[in-house]
Amino acid sequence: MPLVGFGLWKVPNETCADTVYNAIKMGYRLFDGACDYGNEKEAGEGVRRAIADGLVKREELFITSKLWNTFHAHDHVKQLAKKQLQDWGLDYFDLYLVHFPIAIQYVAPEHRYPPTWWDDEGRLLPPVNVPMQETWSAMEELADEGLAHNIGVSNVCGGLLLDMFRYARIPPQVLQVELHPYNSQAALIKVAQLLGVVVTGYSQFGPMGYREIGADKNTGLLFDHPVIQKVAQAHGKTPAQVLLRWLTQRNITVMPKATRNDLLQENLRSDDFQLTDEDFKQIASLNINRRFNDPADLDTKFSIFA
Repeated sequence: MPLVGFGLWKVPNETCADTVYNAIKMGYRLFDGACDYGNEKEAGEGVRRAIADGLVKREELFITSKLWNTFHAHDHVKQLAKKQLQDWGLDYFDLYLVHFPIAIQYVAPEHRYPPTWWDDEGRLLPPVNVPMQETWSAMEELADEGLAHNIGVSNVCGGLLLDMFRYARIPPQVLQVELHPYNSQAALIKVAQLLGVVVTGYSQFGPMGYREIGADKNTGLLFDHPVIQKVAQAHGKTPAQVLLRWLTQRNITVMPKATRNDLLQENLRSDDFQLTDEDFKQIASLNINRRFNDPADLDTKFSIFA
C-alpha cells in the first residue's frame, strides 16, 4: 500500500471520474473510497478509463472501500461488498474496512443508496444489536473468497482493537483513524503498530469539512498555525506537505483529497524530505485530543470514543 494516496470523500460526482483519471496519470496508485461517499461508480469509471488507455494495470492500483453502518449484519456484509465492487467495476478490493464500529438499522440499497445515518424523515436510524464479532466473521469470509485481499477497521479505539485480536481468525490488517496534530492519538498508533496493524490516517489537515456535524468552529486551521508555518518554511515546503510528512515519516499512510492539479502534485510529492526530532517535538505540542469526526456529535448513543 503506497504511503500517499487519494481520498474520495466529498469529491463531486460530476468531476470524480476525471479527477481519478488525472490522479492516476500523475502517479497516484492508492484510492480510498466508501459506500457513504456516494461516488464509487464515478471513481470506478475513472479507473477503468485509465486502465483502458494503458496508464496503469489493475494490479498496480490499491483500491480501498468501506462497509457502512447499516450493513453490519452477517448476511448484509457480502451484499454490500458485491454491490460496491459492481459499482467500481472491479473483481476485488485491495482493502475493505468496517467504516465505524456502529451497527444501525438496515436500509435496502434499492430503497436508498447511500443510506446515510438518517431515515426518510431525517431521523437518526436506531442502533441494532449486531456485535463486531458477527460483522468481522463476515469480513473474513470476504477475504476467504478473494473479494477483499485485506480487511481492516476504521474509527476504533485500542480496547476494541485488542478485543478483536482475541477472536479474529484473520486479524485486522489495517486501522484507519482521524490523525492530525490536534488529535495525534500516539498511544493508539503505538498499540496498533505493536500488533502489526498498518495505520492509515484521514483528516490529516484537521478542521476542514466537518462543520455540519458539530465540530468546534473556533479551532484555528492547522495550515495557519505558527508551528506548522515555521516547520514548512524551514524545509521549503507547504504546510500541507508538513502535515502529511508528519504521518508518512512514521509509516502511516495518508489519503488527502484535492481536485486542483497543482494540489494533487503537491500532496503526492510530500514524502521527499525528513522532519527533524525537534520538528516532531514542536508538532506534538499541538495535541489537544480534538476530534472533528465524532459520531457522538450526532447522538450520545454513538459515543465510540468515550
